[in-house]
Amino acid sequence: MYLLLIKQFFRSKAVLLNFTVLMLLGILSIYIGKQFLDQKQTAVTKTIDLQKKHIDTQTQLHNDDLGLLLYYLKFSFVKPLKPLAGISIGQSDINSNIQNVTILNLEGQKYDTDLINPMRLQVGNLDLSFVIIFIFPLVIIALMFNLYSEEIEKGTWRMITIQCRSPFIFLLKKLTVRLVFIFVILTFLFIIAKLLLKIPFNFDFIYLISTSYLYLIFWFCLSFFIVSLKKKSNTNAMLLLTSWLLLVVFLPVLVNNYIKTKYPVDEAFTMTIKQRDAYHKKWDTNKKETLDKFYKHYPQFTKYGIKEEGFSWLWYYAMQQMGDDESKQERDAMYEKIKKREQLSTKIAQFFPPLQTQLFMNNLTNTSLTQQVEFLKATSKFHENKRLRFYPKIFEDNNTNSIDWTKQKTVFFKAENTFDVFRSMLYTILIIFSLISLIFYKKSEIGK
Repeated sequence: MYLLLIKQFFRSKAVLLNFTVLMLLGILSIYIGKQFLDQKQTAVTKTIDLQKKHIDTQTQLHNDDLGLLLYYLKFSFVKPLKPLAGISIGQSDINSNIQNVTILNLEGQKYDTDLINPMRLQVGNLDLSFVIIFIFPLVIIALMFNLYSEEIEKGTWRMITIQCRSPFIFLLKKLTVRLVFIFVILTFLFIIAKLLLKIPFNFDFIYLISTSYLYLIFWFCLSFFIVSLKKKSNTNAMLLLTSWLLLVVFLPVLVNNYIKTKYPVDEAFTMTIKQRDAYHKKWDTNKKETLDKFYKHYPQFTKYGIKEEGFSWLWYYAMQQMGDDESKQERDAMYEKIKKREQLSTKIAQFFPPLQTQLFMNNLTNTSLTQQVEFLKATSKFHENKRLRFYPKIFEDNNTNSIDWTKQKTVFFKAENTFDVFRSMLYTILIIFSLISLIFYKKSEIGK
C-alpha cells in the first residue's frame, strides 16, 4: 500500500515544484545566514586588532596627560554570536553586537549601531527560521488540502472504502507519506546548515530541530482536521490559507501592536534628551554642585576635594558622570518596559505556535530583544568597571605609564538562555494533541 501511495505522490508535478521551492529557499536562507555570521565575525576580528592599534596610537599621542588620553581611548565589549544565529537572525541584524565605549557619559554611546544599507534593512534577511515558519506551512497546505476531497472528486473514494479495511487508516497513510517527505527535506536542510554554519551538535541545536518538527506537526494536524470536515478542495484550500494568514501574519501583527500600545517606551526619547541636557548644562553649573552630586554617587572619591578655580579632569569626568546619573530613572524604566513586553509576548505566544516558535528560536540563538537589553546592561557594568579603575589614577594626576596598557584587551559578553525549554514546547504539544483528539473524533464520519 505504501509503495503505491509513494508512487502516486511523486507523479504529481506539484510535488516536484514544492521540493524545488523548499530546497532553493532553504539553501539560500542558510547561505544568507552564513554571510551574516561571516560579516559579524569579521567585525569582531577587526575589533580585536583595532583595539590594540587604537591603544598604541593614542598612548603615543597623549603620553603626558592621562585625563586627555582617556578622553579619546575606547574599549571594546563584544557579544559573540552563536553559529545557531545563522538559522534565526532575529534582531541581531539591527542591534550591534559590538560596543566601543570611552569612560565618558555612556548612554549616548550605547545605541551606536553598525552602518547597514537601509534598503537591506527594509527588505530584511531571509533566514532558515523564516522558511520554516512561513514557507513550510504553505507547502504543507498545498500537499494536504485535497488529501480526502481529491478521492471524492475523482470518484475513487467508493472503491477505496470497499478495498480498504479502514478508509481512515488509508488517509493517515497518505498523510504519513507527505509528512516524511517534508521531514526529509527539513532534515537535509538542517544537515547543510550544520556543515555550512559549523553548528556544534549540542542540546541547543537539538531543541531547535525538535521545535521545528513540532511546529510542522502542528500544521499537519491542523490540515488533517480541516480535511476531515469533508469539504470540497477549494473550500479546504480557503480555510487552510485563512488559517495561515491568521496564525502567521495577522495575529503576530495584532499582538505586536497590542503590546506596543500597552507598554509604550516613551522613556527612550526622554532618556536621550535628559542625558544630553544633564551633561551640557553642567558647563554653566557651579562646580561644587556638580562635584557634590558626584561624591554622593562615589563617596570613596571625596578625598579629592573640590577645586573651584580653573579646569580639572576631576570636575570634567564628574560632569560626564552626571549625564548618566540623571537619566538613570528613564533608562531603568525603559528596560523594565522592554522586559514586560517580552514577558507578555511570551504568555500570548503560548497559544499560537508560529509566534511561540519564532520567540523560542530567537531566545535559543541569543538574538532576541531581551538578550540585547542584557548585553546593554552588561555594557553598563563593563563601563563602570573601567571608570572605577581609571578615575583614581586620573584624579591623582598619574602618568600614562602607570597603567599596563597591554592588559586592556577586548572583553566578551557571556550570554545566558533564560527560557524554560519544557514550558516553551508544552503548549504546542497540547495544541497538537487537541487537534489529534478532534481528528479521531471525526474518524467515524470518514468513509460514510
